[in-house]
Amino acid sequence: MASTYTGNNAIEKIGSGEQAGTWGNTTNLNLDIIDRALSGVGAISLSGTTSNLTTTDGTLTDGMFKVLVLAGSPSGAHTITITPNTQDKFYIVENASGQQVTFTQGSGGNVILANGSKKIIYADGAGSGAKVTDATDALDIASLRLGGTAITSTGAELNIMDGGTSATSTTVADADRVVFNDDGTMKQVAVTDMSTYYNANSFSAPSAITSTSTLTPSSAKSIYQRVDCTSGNITLTLAEGSLAVGQFIVVDKIDTSNNTLTLAYPTNSQGLSLGNAVEFASAFYQGSSKFSFVETVKS
Repeated sequence: MASTYTGNNAIEKIGSGEQAGTWGNTTNLNLDIIDRALSGVGAISLSGTTSNLTTTDGTLTDGMFKVLVLAGSPSGAHTITITPNTQDKFYIVENASGQQVTFTQGSGGNVILANGSKKIIYADGAGSGAKVTDATDALDIASLRLGGTAITSTGAELNIMDGGTSATSTTVADADRVVFNDDGTMKQVAVTDMSTYYNANSFSAPSAITSTSTLTPSSAKSIYQRVDCTSGNITLTLAEGSLAVGQFIVVDKIDTSNNTLTLAYPTNSQGLSLGNAVEFASAFYQGSSKFSFVETVKS
């Protein structure tokens, strides 16, 4: 009886009465095949854009390795065909080839490995309709560590971070946290920190003006501007600078001297001017280089 071969790893099964005196050679080869199939790591050098990963009956071949390390210098995206298409196969693959690699066995489906990626794949040996499947896809993992750090979040929490269209109504409190990118490092930040930041950056309060000058906002912030007329009468000209529509300038005469404060606005600004009697004023920027303003005195 002639020898036959196992269906997936092509191990020779010696026929009854065959290989008298030489069966040891076949047995040793079979053990080498088993050893390769159980834990062999094979460096597979790729070239061009296509190649076959073959398992040949009774011969140590690359298709028998358990772990495939793809290397070489393929000229572009590369396709590896697992042959024959009737064998079940299971591989751990590392793609270090410098190119995207696709594993195929038939028309049932393929697996693509980006350069630098690792996957566990298997082929079902279903003939012309054979399929290669990524066993690492849709894994159901009870616990996970990344770089030694245990991941304690739930899948639902990660999905929220990924974004969505649903929202939950809640009352924001000082103890609540938001996720914030702190110069490249992701952190949980108290909403009170956010409040401090927004309050500090929604308006500015520069030093008091003590002489006639022009106030030109250098950033899109509302301004609370004190004016100290202790040393003499002051005329303060307000300019739009970098203000956005709706932002404002508050002018506050903070001294109690008899010296006067006069405000000057861009042409076409609208409001009732008190001339040199103004002690407090609000000027809202309405766009087109003009303000709407209110001037008053302090009782």
